[in-house]
Amino acid sequence: MDQLISFAISQPVLSTAWLAIFLLIILLTVKIKMSPIKQISPQELTFLVNREDGLVLDTRTEKEFKASRILDAKYFSSEKIAKNDFASLEKSKDKPIIVVCTAGISASKVANQLLKAGFSKVNLLKGGMNAWVNAGLPVAK
Repeated sequence: MDQLISFAISQPVLSTAWLAIFLLIILLTVKIKMSPIKQISPQELTFLVNREDGLVLDTRTEKEFKASRILDAKYFSSEKIAKNDFASLEKSKDKPIIVVCTAGISASKVANQLLKAGFSKVNLLKGGMNAWVNAGLPVAK
């Protein structure tokens, strides 16, 4: 413990950086846990689709969507996303909606837009389509 204190005193910039990174990790973890948008695994996605009639919303490019997609996934173009045009999804407003992108990063923006538009059960596929394929689950081509 004495070595840790002496290191922190002799290296204040490095110690501050490590403390800041540690606090950011904690804040990010709490934010993810408290978010109304759930990050789900590929297995949880199959349960939502099969048991609760969930809708898979694929936000990748049309070329990627046509090359491979989750069975029964619906393509949602970037133009519709930019315009917040969710009219085609109105009948699925109370059903689970799972937003899928390539790696699970860009889908969060769409998920937030859906939540603001009044969709109550918005989810993200953690790891995106890459996680689905890596799990060895079926894709349509």
